[in-house]
Amino acid sequence: MLALQGAFASHIQALRSIGVAAVEVRTPAQLEDVDALVMPGGESTTMSFLLESNALFDPIAQRLNQAMPVFGTCAGMILLAKQILDGRNDQRCFGAIDIDVRRNAFGRQVDSFEADLNVAGFDHPIDAVFIRAPQVDRVGDSVTVLAEIDGRPVLCRQGSTMVAAFHPELSDDRRLHQLFLDVIAEERSNT
Repeated sequence: MLALQGAFASHIQALRSIGVAAVEVRTPAQLEDVDALVMPGGESTTMSFLLESNALFDPIAQRLNQAMPVFGTCAGMILLAKQILDGRNDQRCFGAIDIDVRRNAFGRQVDSFEADLNVAGFDHPIDAVFIRAPQVDRVGDSVTVLAEIDGRPVLCRQGSTMVAAFHPELSDDRRLHQLFLDVIAEERSNT
């Protein structure tokens, strides 16, 4: 669990509730000890700055290039995108998934909302919590859209990378965290 800023504690609780030995990652040495990474929601420019100041950006980029499974939610989605359309000039992203995103596109904090979201492969909707959520403006050919809201992709996957524009850790439904575990298992079986 990337634990520099944002909603990492709620993700850790969610993962532990389904039997995952989730640990906090704040240093390159801690990153070396994990098999996969969750990048939480928070403030994407602050997280980008903290990745640089904690010397984590390049080690994470290297692990992502080696197909380390990663699940990014909200700000994590922004950081994993190929391009941030409205980011700061000095804000970097990993390009781990072939999408272009726009920050806070669903509105300001007061525009936060919850929605029942149909996810491909799930037998009933999940409760999705959107807080200053990013919008996916472009989806590459190799990206699978797993859920949409009003025709806009909000849950996507490309290989070992999964991203959500919302906060699954704020719901009691753990199916998305379990889906990420399935992604990890699938990637392990492919190597």
